[in-house]
Amino acid sequence: MKHSFNHMLLPLLIAVTIGALAGFAAVAFRWLIGWEQSFLWPAGADFLHQYSCSPWWMKVGIPAGAGLLLGPLLMYVAPEARGTGVPEVMVAINQQDGIIRHRITALKSFVTATFVAAGNSVGREGPTVQIGASIGSSIIQLFRMGPEQRKLAIACGAAAGIASIFQAPIAGTMFVVEILLFDLEVGSLSSIVIAAVTGTVVSRLFWDRETVFEIPFFSLEQPIELIFYFGLGIAAGFFSLLFLWAIFKTSQLWEHLRIPPWLTPCIGGVIAGCIGLAAPEALGLGTTTMHSSLNGSLVFSAVLIFLLAKLICTAVCVGSGMSGGIFAPSLFQGAMLGSLFGHLAISVWPQALLSSGHFALVGMGAVVAGTTLAPITAIMTIFELTYNYEVVLPLMTACIPAIIVVRLLHGYSIYETTLLNRGIKIVRGHDVNRLRAIRISDTMIRNFETIRTHMPLQDVMDLVLTSSFPHFVVLDSKDKLAGVLSLRDVRAVLLDDSQDQASVVAADLMSRKVVTVREDQNLEDAFHIFSSRHFSFLPVVSQDAPDTVVGYLKEGDLLTTYDQYILSEQVKPSARWICKLPD
Repeated sequence: MKHSFNHMLLPLLIAVTIGALAGFAAVAFRWLIGWEQSFLWPAGADFLHQYSCSPWWMKVGIPAGAGLLLGPLLMYVAPEARGTGVPEVMVAINQQDGIIRHRITALKSFVTATFVAAGNSVGREGPTVQIGASIGSSIIQLFRMGPEQRKLAIACGAAAGIASIFQAPIAGTMFVVEILLFDLEVGSLSSIVIAAVTGTVVSRLFWDRETVFEIPFFSLEQPIELIFYFGLGIAAGFFSLLFLWAIFKTSQLWEHLRIPPWLTPCIGGVIAGCIGLAAPEALGLGTTTMHSSLNGSLVFSAVLIFLLAKLICTAVCVGSGMSGGIFAPSLFQGAMLGSLFGHLAISVWPQALLSSGHFALVGMGAVVAGTTLAPITAIMTIFELTYNYEVVLPLMTACIPAIIVVRLLHGYSIYETTLLNRGIKIVRGHDVNRLRAIRISDTMIRNFETIRTHMPLQDVMDLVLTSSFPHFVVLDSKDKLAGVLSLRDVRAVLLDDSQDQASVVAADLMSRKVVTVREDQNLEDAFHIFSSRHFSFLPVVSQDAPDTVVGYLKEGDLLTTYDQYILSEQVKPSARWICKLPD
């Protein structure tokens, strides 16, 4: 009975708990945004109405004031709450054994809600992912479970968070599979789905009759229309590259100007407020403007202005280090780009029954796919918002070329690019992540025999014949690394009859071009060297002194360590939420 509870009921209960708490957190987070928005701005039907009723000094001062208030908090108290939130979750899963500090849930909620309510151009979806992930991590830390359970808990919380926002459990699940979990195991998928469904159910208790967007009825009248959607996908790919470039160039600009990081959100708020004076539609989440584009009521010139203004405003806000996501800005820009492309398609083929609103809908998915490189997530998000199967084929036709363009010309999503700019490279693949988790100092051989540079050939031969080591590290008179010597090097001299062997010393035999690894590096670094250089061993040097040898690493030992790691994973119980219960 206990075995059945551990393997069947416990995983279900934990996944449901995480999903429910993440769903409630998403509801509370959205409520907090609405409350702060009503507190900061005059009364109105929506943000645009509130903004238009405000004096100019509030339009600039409130976005800037939010940055000035929260900038020091992000720099000195909770730096992991800075940014979109998704890259931080990726790091927690792949490099921190699933550990997220408990306070992130409250801090991320408050900080992001304030930035969004103040009108800055950041989204709420990415932070919701981080909030849900922190809830999952905290629960598993409370029960003192292992790193694998923590990672899965993070995935469950993230899936529930994104599913709650859009009321789209499939999209939430696919978001985790495509973006967060590079090493997903099939047994984990059921827990993620359960958490996503639970989070959606919780959100619908509060938003049952409310839709995220007012989606028009979509229909594909003629298959030839797919040509236009394919063109939209290519345009979305290039626009996604422009979007990524603008965000990271803006971030680099702050560093080039040597502006203190705690001050950049304030400056970003000032610029966003000034943009809002001319184009208020570029501020905030932009839901009202997206509704207008979906029903086809925006003219070409307005769409173009809103697209460019949103691009600049989002690049300034996200690039300045504000806490907020890029999912909502991507949806907005996708809707504007699609509407723009729809107007052009109508002018090219006026006889067809084309709608700029249909192109806006498909453009939302295409730009999200281009920025996140998660096409299935983008497709399922739009599908679950419309529940219209006819939209799937145009979405696929647009999303695939969008990601191909980004993959060919850049290669990374906005989340991966963020981590690369921090010097963090997370490679897709469970095997690579396992190698990265093991340090060379834990695998290297510390007891090894050395040869001195002045050792005569006869002494070298005697050592080679009696030693069990096939490779030798050669040291100079100061005990510093001078080269390496192997049996192959000795054999080459013995077969050369023209050389006076009596005068030969180890320095004449050794290889002077030595490739080394540091003891603080991981096995992934060593694996790449072994596979590209075809070495059989590598000298390991001290992390403090690059010419001091502290051991050496054999290729066979690396493979053996990896095999043992794999074996230990395979013999674990199949259930992902196993914990030892008291007798």
